[in-house]
Amino acid sequence: MRFVIVTGMSGAGKSTALKMLEDMGYFCVDNLPIPLLPRFADMLATPDTEINQVALGIDVRGGQAFTGLEQYLKELDSSGIHYEILFLDAGDDVLLKRYKETRRQHPLGGTGHIDRGIAKEREKIAFLKMQATYILDTSKMLTRELRLELEKIFVEGKDFKNLYITVMSFGFKYGIPQDADLVFDVRFLPNPYYIEDLRPKTGNEEEVRDYVMQSEKAQVFLMKLREMMDFLIPNYILEGKNQLVIAVGCTGGKHRSVTLANALYQFLETRESYGVRIEHRDIGKDAITKAK
Repeated sequence: MRFVIVTGMSGAGKSTALKMLEDMGYFCVDNLPIPLLPRFADMLATPDTEINQVALGIDVRGGQAFTGLEQYLKELDSSGIHYEILFLDAGDDVLLKRYKETRRQHPLGGTGHIDRGIAKEREKIAFLKMQATYILDTSKMLTRELRLELEKIFVEGKDFKNLYITVMSFGFKYGIPQDADLVFDVRFLPNPYYIEDLRPKTGNEEEVRDYVMQSEKAQVFLMKLREMMDFLIPNYILEGKNQLVIAVGCTGGKHRSVTLANALYQFLETRESYGVRIEHRDIGKDAITKAK
C-alpha cells in the first residue's frame, strides 16, 4: 500500500496534483474531514483491500479540525501506518498573483485580504513542511513539468532530493532577474551581435551556438561552471533548499546567454537527483524593441 498525503499552500497546485495522481492510478480523496483520517487509514490497512495506491488531499480547508492534524499523524506513526507527505509550495508573490487572476477568496483571508491569508496559512502548515517527504515548489513550473516530477516520484520510483532548478538566460539591459540565486555574466565572450548574418538569430540556433562555443574562453567557462555546479548543488540539497534559479546573462539575452544557459541545462538534465527546466526570459525582446 502506498499512502500519500497531498498538502501545501492554497494556490500551489494541490488539486492539479491530485488529478494527475488519479490519472496515474491512485485512488484520490480531496478534503477528507480531518477527524476521519485515522479511520480512513485503518480501512486502507485492512488485509486484501483492492486499493493499493491512495492520495489524500488535506489542507487548511479543514477549519478548526486542522489544528488536530499533527496529533493524528503522530497516531498513524504510533500504529505503524506508513505514509508519505507531498508538500506543494510557491512564493508568496506567485500565490497572490494566482489568486488575483482567478478572483478566488483565500480560505484564511476573509474578504479582500489574500496576503494576510497566505501569511496565516504558512504559519499553520509549517509543521507539515517540516515533516514532508517531498517538497515541490511550483512557482516556475509549467503543468507538464509538474506531471513529469510526479511521475518520477510516484510512478518511476526515482530518488528525489526536493530541489528544482531553473536555468534562465537574460539580458542585463533588461535587468537582473529578481529571483535569481546565482548570476553569471558572459558578456566577456565574443558577441554574435556584431556578425551581420548572426544578429537576427538566437543562441537556440546552431550557427550562433557554434560561434560562441568555438571560443576557448567559452569552453573554459563552461567547464568551470559545471565543476561549480557539481560542488554547489549537493550542498544546497543538504541545506534543504527546494528551489534554485541560476541566471546567465549577456547584453541582450539573445545570443551568448542563451547558448551557455542551454549548455548548462543539458549538463544538469543528465542528473537524476533534482528537476531542471530552461527559461529564456529576454530572447525575443530585441525584436519587439526594434519593432516599436
